[in-house]
Amino acid sequence: MRNIKMTIQYDGSRYRGWQKQKDLELTIQSKIENVLSKMTGEEVQVVGCGRTDSGVHAENYIANFHTHSIMSIEAMLDYLYEYLPEDIVVKSMKDTGERFHARYNVKSKTYIYRINNNSFRDVFNRRYVYHLNEKLNLDDMIKASEVLIGTHDFQSFTSLKSNTKPTVRTINYINITENNGMIEIEVNGNSFLLNMVRIITGTLLEVGKGNLKPLDVEKILNEKKRSEAGPIAPAKGLCLKIVNY
Repeated sequence: MRNIKMTIQYDGSRYRGWQKQKDLELTIQSKIENVLSKMTGEEVQVVGCGRTDSGVHAENYIANFHTHSIMSIEAMLDYLYEYLPEDIVVKSMKDTGERFHARYNVKSKTYIYRINNNSFRDVFNRRYVYHLNEKLNLDDMIKASEVLIGTHDFQSFTSLKSNTKPTVRTINYINITENNGMIEIEVNGNSFLLNMVRIITGTLLEVGKGNLKPLDVEKILNEKKRSEAGPIAPAKGLCLKIVNY
């Protein structure tokens, strides 16, 4: 039995996220599993490095699957390139150790949220960037982001309804940069809760607009109430950049 690791790039615009769901075919996982099952003649189950929300994109999503197939890696890549839709590409594949698990072995993930802060939207990147023409105070956003670095209970920054799941996570760094009106918020952490990066982004944008002060973010963190944090930033601006093992 082979264990094959894949690096996948996808445009999540028309998908209901990574994870397959009952009676719902339009997910990244279901599309890839269908093609792999036809390719190998087996019922293939793909393990992903984690969920991504509906509409979120990925540059280097990691997954693995087990197969008895003796096809070469090159032949598999060619098959997937031919039969997957154009908005999903398996960039690389390799045989890996039998104990490798795309989700359980993750050490950290890096997400990037992109914002076009110019007067007009760019028609060529509008599906991958959130357009916001309100002037933002980046210095205040950076100060606010520093409060979130480290290990905290991020209950205020998740859409999780249940209180039974642990909400403590570690954020290693948040980098906020701007170039010609294009703002990037890069967040690296050990793992993320449902909608966590988008709620962090939405809260930082409220700081940037002047609706919240940097010090308010510490209060929001300590309150542990979703209602205290900012809105969920639109999915299309978020992209999974790197998964570290």
